[in-house]
This record gives sequence, C-alpha cells and structure tokens, in this order.
Amino acid sequence: MNIGELARRTGCSARSIRHYEKAGLLASHRRANGYRDFDEEAERRVKQVAHFIRQGFSLVDIATFPRCMLRDVTRALCPQTLALHRARLAELDQRLLELVERRDRLARALGSHASSLDSAR
Repeated sequence: MNIGELARRTGCSARSIRHYEKAGLLASHRRANGYRDFDEEAERRVKQVAHFIRQGFSLVDIATFPRCMLRDVTRALCPQTLALHRARLAELDQRLLELVERRDRLARALGSHASSLDSAR
C-alpha cells in the first residue's frame, strides 16, 4: 500500500510515517516510480509506534525495546517491559513535580508583583 493509504488506515500523518521509517521503526520498498510501498504488517507497526508515543516514549526509546514489546499491542506486558514502563512512569512523575514547583514559583512571583503594584497606587 502507498503512504496515503497507510495514513488513512492508521490515522497517522504521512509525515509521521516517514519519520518512523527514518528512525528505523518501519520499512518500505520503493516501487518502480519511486513511491514507497508498505506491506500489511506496516499498519500494525505504525499503530504500535503511535501507541508507545502516546505513552510518553520517544522514537529512540522505541527503537531499543525488546522484541516482546514490539509484538501486538495488548494489555499484557512482557516481563522485560515492566521495568521500562516503571522507569517512564517515574520520569513522568518527576517532570510533573518539577512543573508544579515551577508553577508555584511563578504564581508566588506574580502574587508578590501584584502586591507591589497595589501598594504603589
């Protein structure tokens, strides 16, 4: 199938699909006219990559996943992936904590700035 058909079937943009291919997560063959040609497996693979991206993994992360993680996306995780998912969750929790701290600092700065403006009036 061509890239447009793959994009329609997966809901991903052709640009994203090209990006996945460039990252080595997807393969295509070139037709005589130079257009990309994807096999039926590509649909599953694109959906899989998109699934992991929505979970917060980068393309670099996905490229290093163990084979068991790259089979059909199901609710069951292979044992090797539990550590990867837990590590990603810990990273996201840390980012959230840092963002809350930044937000609080900004809110305090705005609060003190508002107070100084009120006293200047």
